Amino acid sequence: MVESSRNLEPAAELKFGQVGIANLRLKRFDAEAMSAELALRLKSAPQLFLRTPVVLDLSHLPGLPGENEVRDLFARIRAAGMLPVGLSYGTSENEALARSLDLPLFAKFRAAFERAGEPAVEVSTAAQAPAETSTRSTPPPPGRNEGQTLHHDNPVRSGQQVYARGGDLVLTKLVANGAEVIADGSIHVYGALRGRALAGAQGNTTARIYCQEFHAELVSIAGQYRVFEDLPPDLRGKPVQAWLEGEKLLLARLG
Repeated sequence: MVESSRNLEPAAELKFGQVGIANLRLKRFDAEAMSAELALRLKSAPQLFLRTPVVLDLSHLPGLPGENEVRDLFARIRAAGMLPVGLSYGTSENEALARSLDLPLFAKFRAAFERAGEPAVEVSTAAQAPAETSTRSTPPPPGRNEGQTLHHDNPVRSGQQVYARGGDLVLTKLVANGAEVIADGSIHVYGALRGRALAGAQGNTTARIYCQEFHAELVSIAGQYRVFEDLPPDLRGKPVQAWLEGEKLLLARLG
């Protein structure tokens, strides 16, 4: 008897793709301080951090904590409202710890220079921790991007994501609250930007973000990000551009 074509089809399809996972970098081992700082982050931006998947990065500690200590850290992350999913790559000891805890290892996030006296943890949505936000009247010229430009002529509605892999992203309509637009190059929004915009998704620090009406929930370039609560109020609703200058995410009004 010949099997139907339906039964010959695979039951599941496994792919690797672009996913939004936060990196929680522990800068000193202080579980109580970590809990308090995560609670403050959730309170300041619940739409960004609540139930966000998190990779725990232990690479900046002088020594790895034990299994029970890591389990306690994961419990505290869950109690704060975030969802720990694994450890970041580090040393062979770090890999052994992940195996003993039956946890996955994720590609290590790019480390920045750390200074003493900073908070116990950093949370980043891509590769780096938040930087200072500033305004300037004359930003540098935008860097060139050699990849293909993706044009999107429809509104990006809540819950939708548009990703321009390898190039710039041009959007001619609204990016709604709860929507996400991502580009490996720069992002140009010729309408209102109300959701999240993540440029330089693969680490391109010359990427820029431009929009005609700025109400963003979050803007990020090469992992440096700011959320709505931290953005200058005088820029809201205005034509705005964002770019990186060293480790700093800068914002300025267009025109």
